[in-house]
Parts: sequence; structure tokens; C-alpha cells
Amino acid sequence: MKTIAIIPARGGSKRLPEKNTKLLGNIPLLAHSILYAKQNSAIIDEIYVSTNDDKIKKIALEYGAKVIDRPESLSGDLEPTVTALKHVLESIEKEVENVILLQATNPLRPENLLKDAFDLYVKENHDSLFTVSRNHQKFGKINEGKFEPFNYEIGQRSQDLEPLFFENGLLYITKSEKILNDIIISKDALPFEINHTFASVDIDTQEDFDYAQYLYKNQKK
Repeated sequence: MKTIAIIPARGGSKRLPEKNTKLLGNIPLLAHSILYAKQNSAIIDEIYVSTNDDKIKKIALEYGAKVIDRPESLSGDLEPTVTALKHVLESIEKEVENVILLQATNPLRPENLLKDAFDLYVKENHDSLFTVSRNHQKFGKINEGKFEPFNYEIGQRSQDLEPLFFENGLLYITKSEKILNDIIISKDALPFEINHTFASVDIDTQEDFDYAQYLYKNQKK
């Protein structure tokens, strides 16, 4: 039974045109996730890129991934990620047990993240896992012109807040049977906590990309 990595990377981004092919360092954004998967070859048997874009396809092949041509019907702005993953599984027709989703827009990941997460995923026999990070901000909403705190009381110290977490997008691991049933994060999914600067990188805008460039350059020093 195989464990495969799938990297969805469609063309046609509106907020940051051609973001998946932009150079982060001297490497296309997409390639960072491919290289991360290759560094974890002890876990990952095959790497697939799902795309509808010829330029992305060329980059994926150059960096050693296999490509699944995604139909335009599954490439729209509102199409959920799970349909791309499901399409890959249905296209390759191989025995796959686990799918590792690596999002091209989260190019920077701690070196041992996948190994640590996958070890726990297997040891505790989970059907899915996703990474989360602790939030330390004070949230509230504005109702009829007045601010109403959500997770704190006015004057409360940040360090005394009840722990809240956000889904950071760095890594997802899911049984293939769940994906074939349109599920990435199951009801019993394991939230794997990772508090790292890279968890704040999710590239949708030029500002996001500039921040990733800054972190990438500094981590190389």
C-alpha cells in the first residue's frame, strides 16, 4: 500500500497572477513542495502534481513529479481542494493507503515536520491529520458600532487567554478512502500542533509572497 504526495497547483490565480511559477529564491514556488516531498522519500512513494496549466506542468516534470492533468471543470475558483485529490486517486488507479497534501502556497516547512507528524499518525492509527498553530491574538466582532470581545475580557493579558488554534495549511495526511468520500479532515482527525514562523506563510497576495521571500532568504543565512 502506497503513501503518495499530491500538490494541487492550478493556473489562473487572480490575486497573484502565476503565483505557482513565481521564483521564491531561485526556485519556482511549486518546486519547494516537490523538493520537500523528495526529501521525505522514506515516507512518500510517489509525488503527483494536479494542474490545468502547461507552465506548471513543465516545472513539475522538471523537478521530478508526476503530473495529472486536471480538467477545467475541476479548476474553478470555487472548486474545493478535495476534488483535485480525488481526481488524482481515480486517475492513477493504484493501491494507495495514505495521501499527503502539500499546498504549493505553503512552501516553507520545518525539516522534520512530516516525519514527526507521520510517525504519530501511524502510531495512533488516525484516519487523518492536519497541522495547527496556537493563536495569541485578541479577537472580537463589531456589533452596531460597538466592539464585543470574543476570546477575552477587556484588560485580560494575552498570556492568560484560553488557547485557540488555527489551521495553518502546512501539512495534511488522510486515508485515501476518506478522500474518495470527499473528506480531507475527518471528524476524528488529529490536530498536530506546530508553532513555527513558517506556519504564518500562506501565499495569496504579493505581500504574502514578499514575506515568504524574506523568511526564505533569512533561513538560508
